[in-house]
Amino acid sequence: MGSHQDEERALNDSEVKDLRTKATVLLSNLEMEMKNVTNFSHHESWLNGRVPCDGISERCHYLDRYGFIHIPNFASIAEVQDMKQQMEELTKDWDPARKTLAFSTEAQKNEEQGSDDYFLESASRVHFFPETSALESDGSLKKEFLSKKLAALNKSGHAMHIIPGAFRNYTTSCKVKSLVKELGWMDPVVPQSMYICKNPKIGGVVHSHQDSTFLFTEPRQSCLGLWLALDEATLKNGCLWVRPKSHFEPVRRQFKRNEEHFTRQVIEDCSNVGKGDLQKPKMVFDTLQKDTNVDWEGKMPHNSEPPCYGLLDDGFIPIECKSGDLLAFVGELDHLSLQNYSSEKRHTFQLHLVEGPDAGISWSESNWLQYPRGQRFLRLNDC
Repeated sequence: MGSHQDEERALNDSEVKDLRTKATVLLSNLEMEMKNVTNFSHHESWLNGRVPCDGISERCHYLDRYGFIHIPNFASIAEVQDMKQQMEELTKDWDPARKTLAFSTEAQKNEEQGSDDYFLESASRVHFFPETSALESDGSLKKEFLSKKLAALNKSGHAMHIIPGAFRNYTTSCKVKSLVKELGWMDPVVPQSMYICKNPKIGGVVHSHQDSTFLFTEPRQSCLGLWLALDEATLKNGCLWVRPKSHFEPVRRQFKRNEEHFTRQVIEDCSNVGKGDLQKPKMVFDTLQKDTNVDWEGKMPHNSEPPCYGLLDDGFIPIECKSGDLLAFVGELDHLSLQNYSSEKRHTFQLHLVEGPDAGISWSESNWLQYPRGQRFLRLNDC
């Protein structure tokens, strides 16, 4: 099934060189395939189905064909520095003694942490989630991290884009709004943003997943992830791996509020207060589609440990980025990242957008992330 985490180790230099060479060839093959496409009478949009080709950019064609696109130098050095500075300031105000909840992407732990009020209440706030390895057995922060709290974090979220400052400025910038419009989104709203740390030595694995599992929309999926590298992201420090064309596969699971715990009325009221069977978990995974060809959902694929050739065999490609580079990808794209064994941090700022009501799309009332009733997601067309 998944890889054995206790057998994992860092990639050595020879393996990095070999993987980098293989990735370059695979990405070049995608570029060549794009150039050989000759039928442009219609464009198959992941978001909107078949549409006329007029006005469709090359970047949009690439995104819809492969599920992702790498855009170098999307953010300026100043923007990157401003976001890092704001994160430093936010972390200084974090008091881990008040509340600490470790974050993991393992399927079972997702259900457990999703049942914690601190996690649920982070939907419209900025909360802090350390790595499990940065905590003592009693859940407190280890002493070596008390004076460098940012180094202990897995992530902060899930409403970085709401607070004034660099994160909101970037989210509402002309470059972001222009790109999202170019890629086909008509009424983009922002339900979620996160600062992911992937810190040296302790930055953990992010298991294979589809973002639409957690950001589900109806009657069709519409999630767009904007993954901005704030540091260089390499094979050494845990760059993203994507599986091109996997976005043509349906969403396999939905991470949702458990009606047995909350009751239907509470879910409709966007409340976090359960009024059903409180012994039942707050959050559950609902299997929507079983795919025998993808038996690693919520885990890591076979042979994903170094030298990681099993990931290549399963269709994944590592995408190394420079600071300021952007990876945009759609909600059904399968992606993951490996542990950071290096001495280099790999910070990223991640926005997740979905289509809003003016595009005929609704946010699922069963999603874990719910704003208090009457509070709406940030709408980019209003900014």
